[in-house]
Amino acid sequence: MTLDLGMVTVDCADPRQMAAFWCAALGVRVDQDWGEYLVLTPAREGGVRLGFQQVPEERAGKNRLHLDLATTDRDGEVARLVGLGAAKLAEHEVPGLTWTVLTDPEGNQFCVGEPH
Repeated sequence: MTLDLGMVTVDCADPRQMAAFWCAALGVRVDQDWGEYLVLTPAREGGVRLGFQQVPEERAGKNRLHLDLATTDRDGEVARLVGLGAAKLAEHEVPGLTWTVLTDPEGNQFCVGEPH
């Protein structure tokens, strides 16, 4: 097999707003800017890149794909992300993992998880 996951692209109304939020959230920068399509640098060498593509239609319903972010300081990271413009939706727990569901500035859901 020769496939690797190289990038996840998010359809959005305002790629610059989304890129600004996610650059601050992940501590990365915009690597490529084609106006209607922006690509962020990966968080680490060989990591998955994140792209934001402007589309004319509005998001409808819950997104079918979401990002799961991992941390050892979930409460601190959730508070930081809310300060950047995310909104907190819910908290969940199963044996060995607690996670918080948030939305980015355009309402796309993502999770921040912490193993215990």
